Amino acid sequence: MLSRRSVAELLQRRTAAVAAEAFTVAAPIVEAVRARGEAALREYAERFGDVTAGGPLFLDRTVLDRALAGLPAGDRARLERVAERIRAFAEVQKRALSDVTITVPGGTAGHWIAPLERAGCYAPGGRYPLPSSVLMTAVTARTAGVKEIWVASPKPGPMTLAAAAIAGADGVLAAGGAHAIAALAFGAGQLPACDVVVGPGNRYVTAAKQLVAGHVAIDMLAGPSELVVFADTSASPAVIAADLLAQAEHDPDAMPVLVTLDPAHPDRVGAELARQLADLPTSETARAALLNGGVVLVANVSEGIAACDALAPEHIELLLDRAAEVVPRLSHFGALFIGAGSAEVLGDYGAGPNHVLPTAGAARSKGGLSVYTFLRVRTWMRMDDQTSRGRSSRTRRWFGPRRRTRGARALG
Repeated sequence: MLSRRSVAELLQRRTAAVAAEAFTVAAPIVEAVRARGEAALREYAERFGDVTAGGPLFLDRTVLDRALAGLPAGDRARLERVAERIRAFAEVQKRALSDVTITVPGGTAGHWIAPLERAGCYAPGGRYPLPSSVLMTAVTARTAGVKEIWVASPKPGPMTLAAAAIAGADGVLAAGGAHAIAALAFGAGQLPACDVVVGPGNRYVTAAKQLVAGHVAIDMLAGPSELVVFADTSASPAVIAADLLAQAEHDPDAMPVLVTLDPAHPDRVGAELARQLADLPTSETARAALLNGGVVLVANVSEGIAACDALAPEHIELLLDRAAEVVPRLSHFGALFIGAGSAEVLGDYGAGPNHVLPTAGAARSKGGLSVYTFLRVRTWMRMDDQTSRGRSSRTRRWFGPRRRTRGARALG
């Protein structure tokens, strides 16, 4: 079920975060919404089936609260429980930052940590709506201190609307795709322009995020999902297969990879994949994704670590007897899952850490969405020595002898 491949082959097969075709489709949509606002947004939302003709595009807090009140008690409790875990994790992250003050020649300087004012949070709809993405993005933004939060999702159902209410969103845009991203970035109708646009989506959403990135901040360009399971002889083939399928069923473009020290794993895991696929409702999608990935057989732990770092995947799962010893040696990943009890799906659906993560090798330079995505570091300076003599001596200390140029006069 998993072809044996080299790391080089997997890197060559990896799908780019944004394909050229997606830009071709998304660019005129983004420009239309930028230029014509709500009229263009409605035109595309109705064309793509997000809303019916004349149907409401913007849903306010009363609609969200009504959806929350109508939710079955068990569903509401689950959403609230996950939201609290995400909030607790984000609060700890935020406390890791602090304002600073330092003495400098002639005075003091420092920085403040300040939240962005307005955030747009995208949550996929379609075949598999993700209310978890509403919580992951909007709860984190609210914890950071963002004042106004809008969620965008195509055809949002009661669970998505209820999640937006629990997360503290101010409103929901009932639209998806490139037109929704453009509306969040540039504003449309009663939806104001946001300062940051975040959240996962399909290739057209990702293309639109790149197109608006020069106008607003974005979290990242997240392409098809990726999982690397790094395993040794202690790992159960059944567990490996289950965890690979849990990621493969997301998307036919997903990339599930097994890096293993056990020469018996390719056949044993392959047999387990075949067995579990037999009654998996999402088997068609999972089978397509398995073709993108593969199994890499390595001779030792160091070679396995090198393979994982070269792939720099969205998720790494360590099914190793001595997993804790490998952790500090890994350099590039979006999220790490340590030990047989730490299934990647626990991170996807609400253990606390965020599931919006870098893909396509972007983990070499980018971390996942976090409370830091919604914060700014702003520096300040106060000079207490106001005498002209003091200014001259200070300038010489910092910049050397004063030169009679416009730039030097400005610095002085």
